[in-house]
Amino acid sequence: MNFSNEIISLATQADRDLKEHFDRIDKISFENTQKVMDAFRSHRVSEALFNPSSGYGYDDRGRDTLDEIWADVMGAEKAFVRCQIVNGTHALSIGLFGLLRPGDILLSVAGKPYDTLEEVIGIAGTPGNGSLADFGIGYEQVDLKDGRFDYDRIGETLDSYGKRVKVVWIQRSKGYLNRRTLTVDEIGEAAEFIHKKSPETFVVVDNCYGEFVETKEPTAVGADMIIGSLIKNPGGGMAEIGGYLAGKERAIELASYRLTTVGTGTEVGATLGINKSFYKGLFYAPHTVSQAIKTAHLAAYMFDKLGYEVEPAWDEVRSDIIQQVITGKEELLVAFCRGIQAGSPIDAFVSPEPWEMPGYTDRVIMAAGAFTQGSSIEISADGPCRPPYTAYFQGGLTYESGKIGIMSAAQAMLDIKNKK
Repeated sequence: MNFSNEIISLATQADRDLKEHFDRIDKISFENTQKVMDAFRSHRVSEALFNPSSGYGYDDRGRDTLDEIWADVMGAEKAFVRCQIVNGTHALSIGLFGLLRPGDILLSVAGKPYDTLEEVIGIAGTPGNGSLADFGIGYEQVDLKDGRFDYDRIGETLDSYGKRVKVVWIQRSKGYLNRRTLTVDEIGEAAEFIHKKSPETFVVVDNCYGEFVETKEPTAVGADMIIGSLIKNPGGGMAEIGGYLAGKERAIELASYRLTTVGTGTEVGATLGINKSFYKGLFYAPHTVSQAIKTAHLAAYMFDKLGYEVEPAWDEVRSDIIQQVITGKEELLVAFCRGIQAGSPIDAFVSPEPWEMPGYTDRVIMAAGAFTQGSSIEISADGPCRPPYTAYFQGGLTYESGKIGIMSAAQAMLDIKNKK
């Protein structure tokens, strides 16, 4: 690819200035890799566990052992990982419908959940489609205050509704909101506060984009359930489908009945030969995530120096893999995504366009030159076409390929500015 001297010089300087941060990321990757390998060793992983099952999938040792490994790695009592989960929103829906009953209230304490959950909850979409609201489940929301949990309002809401608040929902990552990502320790403090006020309430965390960014997960600090997608962080770029839920035994049992049926839960579900990619993906995940975080730091550095507002800052410690670049104009958002696409290994010749994507309220532009469709751990970028036209960048299976993608996006935006 042809990059200007300005872009090449900026990327070179970034590598020098980011060395201290990259060293810290490597240490986290090592600790998480050690945790995964200890779990593999403890559960005696062998090639026999990669054998496929079919039909009902009874007694699939590979599947059941992976569930146990996942629980250990996530610091949870129980977990299940399934290829039958089609995406992150599906996994989140399984958790919500598993825990909530008519008359209950879902309380979101980190602002509005991710856009694709709006129709699931029933705060958007057509009534009668089967949302939580259609089943008589209420929804309340407490926004963050200066980027932190608003404990006064959370406490007031819990006091007001009492035991009706069955689930407190925490979205760890920023989603399409212009806010900081929550740390695991902050989530742990919130879980402790909520459980003291309302011991029977489940604290559930949308963990998408956060796995292996820190050395522990929210279930290790008090969350009752965490949920995520395998084509994001924990699949390590190897899983081609799937999702997971991990947490307290009772919470996971209830969720498993929504995955399959009441009474069968996790006892069924054929793996069809996909086990090996799930095991390999988990093995790769800590390192792959480290590459994505390094790429995010690089993006923040380069676009900050080019004059754009970024969040997190280039020298800020991260709790997820997402990098925001506030472009200010739709044409610059489009240029950013087209640059990422051009710097991707797959479909580099394609030019993304904004479109009415199912599940979203605004037109969305997405760039994803990925080996697996929709894989956010591979280099990708997207953003809703609404002010301030923020690009949300994530992924990079290797730092080298991620660097090329970021340089391509920066060049595309620089070219637009230079034409004016």
